[in-house]
Formats: sequence, C-alpha cells, structure tokens
Amino acid sequence: MQSESQIPIAAAKKRRFAVGLALFYSAVFAVAGTHLPFFPVWLKAIGIDAAWIGLINALPAITRFTTLPQVTAFAEKRQAIRTAMMVSVLATAIGFTAVGLQQQPLALLLIYALTCVMWTPTTPLTDAYALRGVARYGLDYGPLRLWGSAAFATGSLACGYLVDSIAPRDLIWVIVAWAVVAVLASLLLQPLDDVRRKTTETHAGKALLRDAGFWAIIASAALIQGSHVAYYTFSAINWQLHGISGLTIAGLWTLGVIAEIVVFALSPRFSLHPSTMMAIGGLSAVVRWIVTANEPPLALLAIVQLGHGLSFGMTIVGTMNLLVQRVPPHQIARGQGYYAACNGLLGATTSIASGAIYALIGDGLYYVMAAMAAAGAIVVWSARHQLQAHPHSEASGG
Repeated sequence: MQSESQIPIAAAKKRRFAVGLALFYSAVFAVAGTHLPFFPVWLKAIGIDAAWIGLINALPAITRFTTLPQVTAFAEKRQAIRTAMMVSVLATAIGFTAVGLQQQPLALLLIYALTCVMWTPTTPLTDAYALRGVARYGLDYGPLRLWGSAAFATGSLACGYLVDSIAPRDLIWVIVAWAVVAVLASLLLQPLDDVRRKTTETHAGKALLRDAGFWAIIASAALIQGSHVAYYTFSAINWQLHGISGLTIAGLWTLGVIAEIVVFALSPRFSLHPSTMMAIGGLSAVVRWIVTANEPPLALLAIVQLGHGLSFGMTIVGTMNLLVQRVPPHQIARGQGYYAACNGLLGATTSIASGAIYALIGDGLYYVMAAMAAAGAIVVWSARHQLQAHPHSEASGG
C-alpha cells in the first residue's frame, strides 16, 4: 500500500506521462493530417501522374510489413521504445526535407522509401508506449489517443486553408514544419519502467504468431482499415475534380476526425466487447463506401464523413482493447509491429491496385473497399467467442 507521500509522486508521474504522450501524439498526427490528404496533391502539382502517385503512396504500407517489424522488435529487445520514437521523428523531418527537394518520380520513390523506413514505425512505437502506460498507470487508451486525432484535424484544416492560399508545390514544407514540431515534442516523453521479459526472445514472437485469436484481430483490423486506402489516396484529388475547394476538402476530413475524437473520448464508457466494436466499425465502413461511390451531394457527403468515427475510430478502439488484453506488456511492441505489418501488407497491395482501378472505374473503386470492410467484419465476428475468452495477460488487469 502506498503512503500518503508516495501518492502525489505517483499522480505527478502519471500526469507527466499523459501530457508528454498527448503532445507527442498531437505532433505526430499533425504530420499525418497534412500528409494523408495533401501529399498526393503535392505529387500531382509537381507533375507526377496517377500511376506513380499510387506507387509512391504504397511505400509507407510496404515498409510496414518489411522493415517496421524489425524496428519495433529491436526497440523492444533493447528496452528503447522511447529512444526509438525520438530517433524516428528526427529521421522523418530530415527525410521529408530531402523529398521536398526532388521532382523526378524515381528519385522521389527512392528518397521517400528511405524516409518511410524511419517514419512508419513511429505510430506503432507510440501505441506500444501508450499501451504500456495504460497497463502501468491504469489509463484509458481512447482519451490519450484523441489528442492525436484533434491534431490531425487541425493540421488537415490548416493545410486545406493553405492549399487555396499558397502554391500546391509548397505543401511539402508544411509537412516538414510539423515533423520538426514532432522532434521537439519527443523531448518531453517520460521514461517508463522496464517491463521484464518472462519468456525468452526466441519464443516470444513465435507464441504470438501461433495465437489464432491474435491473427483474427490483426487480419480483421487490416481489412477494415485497409478499406480506407482509396479515401486516403484519391478523395482529395477526386473531390477537386468535382469542383470542391481545398478548404472544403479539409473541412470534410475534419468532420470525420471530429467524429473519431468523440468516439475516443467516450470509449471508456463503452460496454460492448471490443470484437463487437470492430464488427460495427467494419459494417459502418461498408455503408460509408457504398454511399461515397455514388457521388453524393455535398450535404450527404458531409454526413457520410461523420461515419469515420465508427469506420475508423470504433475499429481502432476495439483493436487496441483486444491487443492490450491479448498481448502481455513485455511483447506489446512486437505485437504492434505484427499488427502494423499486416496492415502494411494489405495496404500496400491495395494502394498499388487502387491506382489502376481508379484509372479504370473512378469512384467505383469504393465498392471494392466496401467488400474489404465487409470481409473484416466477418472475420472478427466469426472469432468473437474465442476473443471473449482471451488469455489472461498482465495488461488485462492481473
């Protein structure tokens, strides 16, 4: 039992951890908020054609299933998750600066690939750091993660305003600026106590990969989240072709993120099992993509964008809750690496294919995305009984 003098110290540590993580999430997702909707616009502005755009935008997903698992496993083995986060954002800032100085497709592809090797581990490492804090301090993941979503919305909206005010060729420097902010925010991250491994490194990863329930979680999440690829890659370009301004595009993205923030904020009150949350997220994505494929008027499109709170927000809350139940703390970074790798494998394939599919059928691409989301909902719903009887882990409460 803690003495009265120890309680304020523990509370102060918990608060410092939460504040530092919130600021870092904010900076990292501000980078994503400018990158996801407007990096393809920048590529188009400097003369890159649709096929190259699809290929270049596949690179983050490719690195997620090639180099990312090695980075997260190495950081976990060395008990250096926080240090790896700091190095990752520094390399990202340098890499995007180098990308901004290029205009040739092949050179862009190569430099952006190197940047992604260091950039893509940032979010899985941050989630692993966050989930360790959830287990260490008894925090809720959703309220911590919502600050990232809020910053994503702010970055997207600010960049949308700028896209109507500055040359699209200069958008890359907005991304660079946010990456520098992330470097500064990383200096406020608090160290966490080491989580001592109770199994050998050789068997830790194999045990996870033999767990059918773990595979069901990450496969379902990959399918549902992968169904958002067409939206991330081509929505801004497609909406511009329909005469929607850059600020309105940013507003549409912001509506979705606001809904996502609400879901994260309310998530501690949810009584649904996490597998049910994921199934709801998948079915919501099905409805969202079918409506989007039919070129809805702006008012309906705005309503559909609010579905992002379910298709993305509900899915990720369910996924993280299942992972913190299913994966012991000493393997959480490794588990996040496998989760990101599965997302990356499917995301890369989808991104490459989406360029060709979009060139052929345009908005019909969203029907393909709806089918992916439906498959994800089916996978997690089929495994719900196994996931409800999850292995007893330290992270689930002891």
